Amino acid sequence: MNKNGMRCFNSSSTYKITLIIVLFILGFIAMIASVCLGTMSFSVKESLHGIFVNDDSAARLIIWNVRLPRTLSGGLVGICLALSGCILQGVMRNHLASPSTIGVTSGASFVGYLTLVAFPGYYHLLPIGSITGGFFTTLGIYLLAYNKGVSPVKIILSGMAVSTVFSAFNDMIRSFFPEKLANATGFLVGSLNGVAWKNLIMILPYALIGILLCLFVPSKMNILMLGDEMANSLGVRTESFRLFLILVSSLLAGAAISVAGLINFVGLIVPHIARLLVGSDYKYLLPASIALGYMLIIICDLIGRIVLPVGEISVSVVLSFVGAPFFLCLLRNKEAK
Repeated sequence: MNKNGMRCFNSSSTYKITLIIVLFILGFIAMIASVCLGTMSFSVKESLHGIFVNDDSAARLIIWNVRLPRTLSGGLVGICLALSGCILQGVMRNHLASPSTIGVTSGASFVGYLTLVAFPGYYHLLPIGSITGGFFTTLGIYLLAYNKGVSPVKIILSGMAVSTVFSAFNDMIRSFFPEKLANATGFLVGSLNGVAWKNLIMILPYALIGILLCLFVPSKMNILMLGDEMANSLGVRTESFRLFLILVSSLLAGAAISVAGLINFVGLIVPHIARLLVGSDYKYLLPASIALGYMLIIICDLIGRIVLPVGEISVSVVLSFVGAPFFLCLLRNKEAK
């Protein structure tokens, strides 16, 4: 490569890295705003006092016990769903794939419901149930859509069918066992209301494992995007690598769903926005998705908490108002092409 080409490449890399840093800074600002604002608002100074000074003040009680764990949990949920969607779109080779659009969240929530009903006293098993449900659902959808290659249309259709079946089972469980699900309101409606430190601690190990595993996949993900034949010639065992990616995406999606329930569109919207900002190189796409997913959930949850004078709107509802038009625009652009 000539000097001008190398200079252009370095400039592009610098721009992407700078943009990712800016996104993380914006995510930190969103976190501060989420901690400060609500039914009772606090200044930044009061919020910092509530976080770092252990006393009996109202700021300490509200911020430390309610807002901070809710904000951190919401940010972690956003990261997990964004990374899961980003990986699934690569595995399925379909930019319309995400945990919600192909039915992974429905399968994960179904096993999560079964876990709550069968083991009501063991809430800590919920992430394991959700992760297991997400894995087998994703694997099943992939196998249904596979025929000497992966068909994007078959993926969406298979996902819709599987999602419909699991949604019906979920409705049955909610109808037959309402008393056993009474303490899992947030899980049922897709909300962060009532999320506390115990919820964050419950999913933190699973989320960290999934995020750390994502650090090792960018190079191989880029190779996988070249096609199976090329990837195999470059030393990537495509089928075993896809199975590994499905496991990682299920681990991330299941961990998120076990805390926040059915939250849609994050895994669909975030990877697309990240591609518009930093391109399709997974070396930049994954960290950009982390920052955007973290920020999106926190902002939508904050909007849901402050938009009404009394009460709040669940984060899943706010995301639906944002995600549904975005999804329709994607479909329209696909048809135009």
